Amino acid sequence: MTEAAFSALASLADPSLLIMLAVGVVAGLVIGLIPGLGGTGAVAILLPITFGMDPEPALAMLIGALAVVHTSDTVAAVLLGAPGSASASVTMLDGYSMARQGQAKRALSLAFLSSMAGGLIGAVGLTLAIPLARPLVLSFGSPELFMLTILGVSLAAVLSRGNVVKGLTAGLLGLLLGLVGTSPTTAEERFSFGSLFLSDGISLVAVALGVFGLAEIASRVGQRRVTEKPVELSGGWGSGIREWITHWTHVIRGALIGIWAGVLPGVGATAGTWLAYGQAVATAKDKRKFGKGDPRGIVGPESANNSVEAGDLIPTFLFGIPGGVPSAMLLGMLLTYGIQPGPAIVTDHLDLMYLIVWAFAIASVAGAFLCFLATGSLAKLTKVPFAVLGPGLLVVMLLGAFQEGGQLGDLWVMVALGVAGFFLKATGMPRAPFLIGFVLAIPMERYYYLTASLYDGASWVARPGVLAFAALLVAPVLWSLVKRLRRASGSVDDGHRDEHASADEDADELEGSLARTPWSLGVAVAAVLLFAGALWVSGSFSDEAQLMPRLVALGGLAAAGVLTWQEIRARRRGAARGGDRAVDAPAGSSGATMLATRVEPRLDARALARRHDLMVGARTFAAMAVFLVLVMVGGYLAATLVFTPLFLLYAARTRPRTAIIYTLVLGAVLLALPSLLPVDLPMGLLQ
Repeated sequence: MTEAAFSALASLADPSLLIMLAVGVVAGLVIGLIPGLGGTGAVAILLPITFGMDPEPALAMLIGALAVVHTSDTVAAVLLGAPGSASASVTMLDGYSMARQGQAKRALSLAFLSSMAGGLIGAVGLTLAIPLARPLVLSFGSPELFMLTILGVSLAAVLSRGNVVKGLTAGLLGLLLGLVGTSPTTAEERFSFGSLFLSDGISLVAVALGVFGLAEIASRVGQRRVTEKPVELSGGWGSGIREWITHWTHVIRGALIGIWAGVLPGVGATAGTWLAYGQAVATAKDKRKFGKGDPRGIVGPESANNSVEAGDLIPTFLFGIPGGVPSAMLLGMLLTYGIQPGPAIVTDHLDLMYLIVWAFAIASVAGAFLCFLATGSLAKLTKVPFAVLGPGLLVVMLLGAFQEGGQLGDLWVMVALGVAGFFLKATGMPRAPFLIGFVLAIPMERYYYLTASLYDGASWVARPGVLAFAALLVAPVLWSLVKRLRRASGSVDDGHRDEHASADEDADELEGSLARTPWSLGVAVAAVLLFAGALWVSGSFSDEAQLMPRLVALGGLAAAGVLTWQEIRARRRGAARGGDRAVDAPAGSSGATMLATRVEPRLDARALARRHDLMVGARTFAAMAVFLVLVMVGGYLAATLVFTPLFLLYAARTRPRTAIIYTLVLGAVLLALPSLLPVDLPMGLLQ
């Protein structure tokens, strides 16, 4: 193993690998500044560029971006109080308070150094995991690997924030979408409906960029300006560096918590940073300064949010279970190269594993160094409204989705999945299980087919490894049921009130804004119809080809049915409470007033926010459809030159001069891109 580790380090002396690593670091730093993208956006945007590359430079670029995206997302959190990602919201509590006290550089230096240390400790953890996990991984057979894939989807659903049934439904929908195309066991087409385009399956890039990227653009494009005046970049770098050294114990503890949060599927960086913040508060003797500019509230979470990405790679590469969305996309990329995570990767591609370790460590150091040098320039990007960034991101994402298959159909699928992702986000259904299910669909089917073929009946269930994984699967479910029973004993509708309380705190956020509304009921019913249709269609497949579709459809029907029942029950409760409130009309009210009180809907701030979100989303997706029509007619470059200025002028309300300069720069980039990277621009009918 030592030989493989040093061989991987020597390979990084290759200029092409270093260039790709540098490209990934710079891209990750820039993407980390854009709210809502984070590690998911970084990997999704860069993934199409890797097509045609060897796996080594492709992984170097993606790991470089993933290692530093949580380093730069702190800049907006500290200077604007608007975190670049959800995990950076923890740093915002003390970092923004410190910046408003004139100590912005001190806060940023604490954050940058902690992120660097967290990345290095995470790389060490990944290194140690390889020899420790290798004998265990090599002992797995097809039943254990099948249970691992189930565990990956289920834990991501069970441990995701919010309703467990919603998470399971989303994961099963992702599995169903992943089964579209040719069966890996019988070479039989499924759910293609005679379409040659669908017979090849759905593009991973189109799914990832649609469900996350386009949905994020549609939900945030209504934010036309930064609402709060940014603080000045003042204070001292040196004081922050000296202070960071005194808090080294919090750095180590936070990094270890982050690694553990990354290893557990579905937990992710946000939970890891909050856990690190919680331990910092719990172990502090003086807790009064937390939330008011305490450096310990920055050091712990920032070391955790970088180490969690390294910890996430441990189950992804060694067991084939992606712990989060970025690692799910990395897993999908490896599968396209024919690299099977698990036993194969620790025996046949050990040098690739160590290349990932070295790339993560080097990128963590380089990212922190560049942040120190470029914070002044990076801070200016945080002042750009998302509506202005929107058309550029849209052009890049759609171009990326085109590269994998070279078909315009992928772009239409991507927009359709963007609409689906928008409603999943708005109704509070977690999207991470959806993507993880999509990525694991084919490996799960292979292992299920092998297990069913090699073992009689359900005898494989009694294997010790299978029982252990089943226990890991059941434990979180039982724990969530215990917590629910406790809440029910204390307050019958506690979760319902918490949901609305959080919505009231941030009415402009799309996340969960349509939960417990007719829209969420419609999504649940649509899921039931999709699973029922899949079960009916799968009856025409051969016995081998229908094994996995029937399993997924039956499980999906059960989960979506329970979700529909929950939605109907919630609406009945809401109607009953509304009726009670209507009866309590003021004394002396006229009959007309009481009737109006009973039937007239109350348009409060939350209802207006929902209507605004839906209108903005509808207009944005309509604009995307218009852009694709322009691409089909005149080609990608011409469509960009027409669409971009119109979007900037009418949606972002920019000045004509800004729109013209923006469009010319974007057009120049598109012209130069094919000569710099293996990128093809879609051609139109008129070309």
